[in-house]
Amino acid sequence: MPRVVSIYLPTLPIDRIRRNNPSVPADQPLVVVAKSGAKRWLSAVDANAAKIGLRVGMPAAKAQALVQGLMMVDADPVADASKLEQLTVWALSQYSPVVAMDAPDGIVMDTEGADHLQGGEEIMLATLVNRFRSRGLMATAVVADSWGAAYALARSIKNETLVVPVGGVERTVRRLPISFLRISPGTVDGLRTLGFRTVEDVMKTPRAPLILRFGPELGRRLDQMLGHVREPIDPIRVAEIIEVSRAFAEPIGAAETIAKYISRLVIQLCSELQARGLGVRRADLIVHRVDNTIQALRAGTAKPVRNVTWLTKLLKDRIERIDPGFGIEKLSLAATMVEPLDDHQIISSLVEEPTADITELVDMLVNRGNQRVYRIAPFASDVPERSVQRVSPVAEETGITWPAIWPRPMRMLGHPERIECMALLPDHPPVWFTWRGKRRRVKRADGPERIFGEWWRRPGEISAVRDYFVVEDESGERFWIFRRGDGVDPETGSHQWFIHGLFA
Repeated sequence: MPRVVSIYLPTLPIDRIRRNNPSVPADQPLVVVAKSGAKRWLSAVDANAAKIGLRVGMPAAKAQALVQGLMMVDADPVADASKLEQLTVWALSQYSPVVAMDAPDGIVMDTEGADHLQGGEEIMLATLVNRFRSRGLMATAVVADSWGAAYALARSIKNETLVVPVGGVERTVRRLPISFLRISPGTVDGLRTLGFRTVEDVMKTPRAPLILRFGPELGRRLDQMLGHVREPIDPIRVAEIIEVSRAFAEPIGAAETIAKYISRLVIQLCSELQARGLGVRRADLIVHRVDNTIQALRAGTAKPVRNVTWLTKLLKDRIERIDPGFGIEKLSLAATMVEPLDDHQIISSLVEEPTADITELVDMLVNRGNQRVYRIAPFASDVPERSVQRVSPVAEETGITWPAIWPRPMRMLGHPERIECMALLPDHPPVWFTWRGKRRRVKRADGPERIFGEWWRRPGEISAVRDYFVVEDESGERFWIFRRGDGVDPETGSHQWFIHGLFA
């Protein structure tokens, strides 16, 4: 079952204008004006303009009369299309091998077999919307079984994201207005004249009279929305993307034949990459079937590579995901993410033993959908929970070292847990403490180690301190506990006690 993501960018022209002109005040109502001959109307309005009653389709003269000092910018469809193309190419490199523009205000992606690389559909949509927001763009995203359903729901939901369960399209789109069927305005007006209001009204009506009156477009769009007819997505391609392909006079379908031509395409792709001094970070195999449907496989690497043997293995390991159907008429292999890669000499074992390279292991784990592959690295911070960061397993060393003045526990709790204890202020360790319902008497202790707040992060940490102690109870268990505050000045902390870690 295909899974299609539709991304709706309702204020793309507005966001583009504000991004290109940061001097526009954030609270300034802004509208985009389109024109055809002598007619001028609002083609896009920002949130400020919408709050005061302006809406898309309103005559520009009326809007100007209603709002004094309204900022009006002429529509630039070419610039909007260029911006949409940039976003589509970015989505191609990040999320799916099959991504296309859904002009004028959307992007469509076939994420079948690729969502696991993003941690699942819900995480993928949430991350996608957040990344658009970080670029200053409003977006809604929906994943469904068909392009038509995802398109309609992305433009009608109130939330930012929606995951339609597999097989749940029909009951989800029933109440949508007929205008979301992607049919011509004349057909919409004709259906409304006859009393049709929702998609369910069209679904319950016999097909033949509707086709006789409105033509085959209505039935085709309804079938596409319900997933009865598959709607192919033609992936976007730009000159910067290196792509090789092979068309077949006779369709192929055997796994051995597919593997053979994958090997040949990888050789051609690596030759192109070597000529340009590049290595591939993400390679997409596009499978064109004779029934006009497309399948795709994506292979990612932790480092830029152009190793023919390794790239071939990464793609061949996923051949079982390809359903040839009635046959494959074309195979394409595209390097959708590349980075510079210079040739280097392999170290001679007579001089120096090469270090172990785990890149291939990381590639295998990640391409199987394991998103928890990372390495722990130190971060420049004295605050314990901020001194650790997750980095790529093959990331370069930053030169930051772990602090070695005081010992650190083998296990640090996700969040410090409150404990009850008795201790003399200001610098004495606890005599006893109670954690998770068990009272423990302290036999030995070391400290305090004072850690100051990081005032450059937020004002509340200007005077904040923590005093850490390493304590050992009567059974020999060792704990890492701290007190908020210096034990004297209330402004430095609440003087409450917490446990933060456990020693081996």
